[in-house]
Amino acid sequence: MNGPDTKNAASIHAFEVTKQFGTFTAVDHLSLDIKSGEFVSLIGPSGCGKSTFMLMAAGLIPASSGEINVDGRALSDPLTDIGIVFQDHLLLEFRTAIDNVMLQAEIRGLPLDPARKRAEELFERLGIAHAINRYPKQLSGGMRQRVAIARALIHNPSILMMDEPFGALDAITRTQIRHDLELLWLDTRKTVLFITHSLEEAISLSDRVIVMSPTPGRIVDDIQIDLPRPRPAHLGDYPSFNVYADRIHDTFKKFGILKH
Repeated sequence: MNGPDTKNAASIHAFEVTKQFGTFTAVDHLSLDIKSGEFVSLIGPSGCGKSTFMLMAAGLIPASSGEINVDGRALSDPLTDIGIVFQDHLLLEFRTAIDNVMLQAEIRGLPLDPARKRAEELFERLGIAHAINRYPKQLSGGMRQRVAIARALIHNPSILMMDEPFGALDAITRTQIRHDLELLWLDTRKTVLFITHSLEEAISLSDRVIVMSPTPGRIVDDIQIDLPRPRPAHLGDYPSFNVYADRIHDTFKKFGILKH
């Protein structure tokens, strides 16, 4: 990588966005500004509309009301200048790791030689260069997710969206891949919308943590995270980490998500 590509990052502006499925309201009058190059996490209980909002911000499902703008343009169709990572890696078992990543480049019609060079760089940065020609069944869960991240970034998107990407991983692997992702983000400064149930993940990765209420999903807190980067594996060494965690816990207690 050749240093931060701060120009290739897009802002997201959501104004009074509501999403209904029949009579069920998943997201209710949600307004949120995400700046270009900002790492923002959404955290809240299961079913609070986090993933629904992400899908709307990607243009994959329409809002019932309200408006979403990306870089000042009203969102009316699916975005193409994004990368998405889900909890399931969704790799094709009959393609090698790098061939899974290159599939994105092939579908998009990118020049293949530069794309392969970028893929190799991403594999190196994500610590899986040794596994470039392995098949998914030969990879650990953490390695598969690293391949999925590389696939999401191969086309150099302006926005990276991640929906519980580390949810199925063990604690040690989660800590390492979280660290790898932060270092990669510090180099590229993509706009990131990150969905998680983990307080530690949200606080350790984010510039801001957006706390959502139980259904229907509304924003109930917006926390600016002021911790030095890159952040250590054990954030408990920072007193302010506990301040942030307690603030989120208190919000969850207020809504009955956590019991006193």
